[in-house]
Amino acid sequence: MQRWNRKKAHFPLLVLFFLVFIVFSTLHSEHSIQQIHENPDHVLNHQQVPTAYVKPNLSGGELKRAAEILDRFSRCNTTKEYSGRKISWVDHSNKHIQRRVSSESCDVFSGKWVFDNSSYPLYNESDCPYMSDQLACHKHGRSDLGYRYWRWQPHNCNLKRWNATEMWEKLRNKRLMFVGDSLNRGQWISMICLLQSVIPEHKRSITPNAPLTIFRAEEYNATVEFLWAPLLVESNSDDPVNHRLDERIMRPDSVLNHALKWEHADILIFNTYLWWRQGPVKLLWTDEENGACEELDGLGAMELAMGAWADWVSSKFDPLKKRVFFVTMSPTHLWSREWNPGSEGNCYGEKSPIDLQSYWGSGSDLGTMRMVDKILSRLSSKVTVLNITQLSEYRKDGHPSIFRKFWETLRPEQLSNPASYSDCIHWCLPGVSDVWNELLFHLL
Repeated sequence: MQRWNRKKAHFPLLVLFFLVFIVFSTLHSEHSIQQIHENPDHVLNHQQVPTAYVKPNLSGGELKRAAEILDRFSRCNTTKEYSGRKISWVDHSNKHIQRRVSSESCDVFSGKWVFDNSSYPLYNESDCPYMSDQLACHKHGRSDLGYRYWRWQPHNCNLKRWNATEMWEKLRNKRLMFVGDSLNRGQWISMICLLQSVIPEHKRSITPNAPLTIFRAEEYNATVEFLWAPLLVESNSDDPVNHRLDERIMRPDSVLNHALKWEHADILIFNTYLWWRQGPVKLLWTDEENGACEELDGLGAMELAMGAWADWVSSKFDPLKKRVFFVTMSPTHLWSREWNPGSEGNCYGEKSPIDLQSYWGSGSDLGTMRMVDKILSRLSSKVTVLNITQLSEYRKDGHPSIFRKFWETLRPEQLSNPASYSDCIHWCLPGVSDVWNELLFHLL
């Protein structure tokens, strides 16, 4: 009898155990689902550390200590894995300020290249005393000059015709500043070549090469300036000459050192892209006291930098008084097989644009473009996008290839090896960068 009773009692206990287990599992699942809804970034992994958000661009008084300015002698004491910290920034735009849009319904960035040797080039390479040897292709041996004669023609409308005097009137009593890397410097050189001819020689001047280089026109009390800041945030590569370093270090949460120079400009043209495609970047956060760096891939690091830049634009910039433009990525043409299947060259020897509408090559990274577009869309009332990517994609013929001088003239053995030594990144002048400035003129 006792044995029978023990068997009868064991069954209810087993049922009770399963009931408790089901209730516990349900409650745990509901708690997990609630966590996911409250924090979309939450992943059910007990080993993952929650994302920490960093407020960028804090002054020394807001930090435990004032961070040292990075230069080419800066080093990381140690390097550790990326902690997952993100930049926290808020769009401070006045919601009553509408996004700047053209009065035209036409998209000036969508069109085609038209050969026009009657109106172009807008200036001659030899007539611009500020021309860079890196961009002076004819001077350094390029004999096919067709790259100078292409005009950008938007579909169903026309670009405003370039007029140097009218541009100077737009700039009267103002500072126009380009901020970014060597591609933005090329656009700056293009702009002063486009503008300088209407200014008497004794009424114009330019400062020596420095982080901030200034071209001044006295009679308009105006300047056209270039600030070398290839990563936008502070970095050890901010010297305009000595920036080829084995280890690139940046402060992902601060543009303040650069902003001291650009904050008083009236029209700002920013770019950044090329330097993020050169491998991992070391992150040295402003509040780091022991010189310990984190390492992150280029796209992730660029997103942090763009967040710090966007924070400054959002919180410090008044769109009713000034203008900010952001230039989208400038494409490269490193692999001719992308437009000419079966070939094994690059931009060297190319003499005409690509005529395939909506062509995209590997020189334009879609992931980067999506990230940049997401940030710029949040700043839409404060930033005008200068979308040069697609129109520049067509211009495989517009690069210097071997016809340039970069610090030193290419040696004969280098000139004979265009597959290895062609510059398919920058742009010959006169050329593609002039059209970027025509678009800027049209939008101002």
